[in-house]
Amino acid sequence: MPWPFDRGYMQLALYAGVVVGAVAPMIGTFLVQKRLSLMGDGIGHVALAGVAAGLLAGVWPIWTALVIAVLAALGIQMMQRRGVAGDLALALVFYAGIAAAAVIAQLARSLDASFIGYLFGSVFTVAPSEVWLIAGLGVVIVVAIAVTGPALFAIVVDEESARVAGLPVDRLNALLAILVALTIVVAMRVVGVLLVAALMVLPVGASQVLARSFRATILGASAVGVGSVVVGLTLARAQGDLQPGGTIVLVAAAAFVIATLLSRRPRAVIGASPVDQHLPVEHHH
Repeated sequence: MPWPFDRGYMQLALYAGVVVGAVAPMIGTFLVQKRLSLMGDGIGHVALAGVAAGLLAGVWPIWTALVIAVLAALGIQMMQRRGVAGDLALALVFYAGIAAAAVIAQLARSLDASFIGYLFGSVFTVAPSEVWLIAGLGVVIVVAIAVTGPALFAIVVDEESARVAGLPVDRLNALLAILVALTIVVAMRVVGVLLVAALMVLPVGASQVLARSFRATILGASAVGVGSVVVGLTLARAQGDLQPGGTIVLVAAAAFVIATLLSRRPRAVIGASPVDQHLPVEHHH
């Protein structure tokens, strides 16, 4: 491959990054529409506790992070079904995750660069086995969206109408929460758990100010995500001392700003979906 992907580690970083750049904004589009943009942050911090637990137990942290992130995602849905406000449920998970990660990290005094790598991302050191795992989980996420996309669209636009229409709203919400957890685990080696929510949301913001349908928003967000990864990795390689995860997110943030400036819809509400901006939206039955 041409520079900057002429080295083996850069090619592994590119493969992992492209998967994350494509799937993270897909899930993020549903979260933005559902007004749960910070859900990725909350589950991400619980996943960080799972990483610390895995390092303490001497097992591959990906698996412990995946289990704990899925349980936390389902816990958020359970609390919401029991009447707990969404922001309070997220706050509980967010702060409990940080506290648990701090306590476990203190117990495992040997945690060093490996823990920091999951915190901020370390895509230049990703192993082939991790790339295969990321690719596999990415396929699972894409297939799940392809199969259940219309139903997920229905519950994020109007949950009550979806319930009246006979859709299994609770199970679909649980599925969405699980997909968020999977996405976080997929992305944490690329951009880290502290920045994964940004990669789930910023490309969506860049896409939805220009897109005119929900499907176009998803496709555009994935394109911005992949582009941010390619440009971010290129800049990190060119400069040599740039942190790749942070660079990728900064590129996504720049894309958001540029898309906003280029938008010819000055009255568009940034952070609202095309549905909320009264634009033509593809309806699914």
